[in-house]
Amino acid sequence: MESLPDAVVQYIFSFMNNARDVAVCNCVSKRWKDSLPYIKSLYFPRNSFDNHSGIDHPDTTVWKMISSVVKLEELVVYSPFSSIGLASWMLLVGSSLKHLELRMDNLAEYQNCTESPSKLECISTAKNLESLKLWGVLMMNSPKWDAFPKLQSLEIVGAKLEDPALTAALQACPNLKTLLLLGCEGVRSVLIELPSLEQCKLDFYGVGNYSLTLTSPKIEFLEVQGCSWISVRETACLRSLSISNNAGRVYMVDFGKLVALEFLSIRGVQWCWNAISKMLQLASEVKHLYMKVEFTGDFDNLQPFPEIDFVDFFNSHPKLQKFDIHGAMFAALCQKNSLKNVQSGFVIPCLEEVVITVRSPLNAEQKISTLESLLKYGKVIKSMAIRILQMRSSHSSADDFFDEICRFQRMNHKTVRIE
Repeated sequence: MESLPDAVVQYIFSFMNNARDVAVCNCVSKRWKDSLPYIKSLYFPRNSFDNHSGIDHPDTTVWKMISSVVKLEELVVYSPFSSIGLASWMLLVGSSLKHLELRMDNLAEYQNCTESPSKLECISTAKNLESLKLWGVLMMNSPKWDAFPKLQSLEIVGAKLEDPALTAALQACPNLKTLLLLGCEGVRSVLIELPSLEQCKLDFYGVGNYSLTLTSPKIEFLEVQGCSWISVRETACLRSLSISNNAGRVYMVDFGKLVALEFLSIRGVQWCWNAISKMLQLASEVKHLYMKVEFTGDFDNLQPFPEIDFVDFFNSHPKLQKFDIHGAMFAALCQKNSLKNVQSGFVIPCLEEVVITVRSPLNAEQKISTLESLLKYGKVIKSMAIRILQMRSSHSSADDFFDEICRFQRMNHKTVRIE
């Protein structure tokens, strides 16, 4: 190291970011100490001050390290800090920061909503941010953010939010391309209007009865968990869509034409059949379809899927390459009338991979017939996986059904496997 030019040493240290490593290197030599101001990133792990015994408060220690850096571009703080400490850091490096990640740790502290300045207010100083990630956020009141014109990525993980507060926060980030709200609760009606948004992942925690209205003409990737009413009208660019509701029901979906959609996943305990039927009709160009919905029916009335015609389904999805299908949907394709109208020229042209989860031995003959038909008409199928999941039956029909599946697998062992 001593033989290297100063510029090379500074370049090497610019890749260092752990605050402890920086502090140790600061004590090695004057040359190393003089090179450390050129680092671009600082990271303070959760346990940075667990055994702190120094005179300075941890906030002050962080301030001193930040103040020694010429142009800090990234700051990640998982260790506890105060709003006053954060405010002092932002005054130092707010203008140069491009990436900021903070563990806020104020979910259970309502008083932090009213303290001034709040931690959220302090962030507004960093107007040149390109990415912002916050953990454990309490956002009951609208944050006093003017605007982050350069912010392209916003991630909030674990948050209690109110509708007006979330709306105001998103309005301050007009040029977002990526939005992640994970493990959030408290909102009822989510309105997102971001013209540049391309990727969006929303995971709402609670009873699962939230509503979502998304207006983003450039959206390409959308994943939604916990919403019962979903409206996304501008979908010309949407290539990947995942909708799930593990706690509630999906009542209504309102999408524009899904002409670019390649991947669709719908999951949950209960969907209204109109919502399922509409998604299947709109996703006629889909290449990968994942379906795991246990029941249909309105409100508390749990009902099985209605019969789905095997031929009509695959004719309506001619580009389907991978089909991951779970119990209820598979049972709907296996009704006795589903294979009566197969025409002589019928084929499933693009299907290469099928994953089928079987949970019941009911209608065993029709299910075996459907498996055989998939191989018969799927001219390019390379792989079929049959998953036997929690099949409960005290009747011998379960054993007989499993024997039939094993026989089917042995006859098509190059293509079929049992999991």
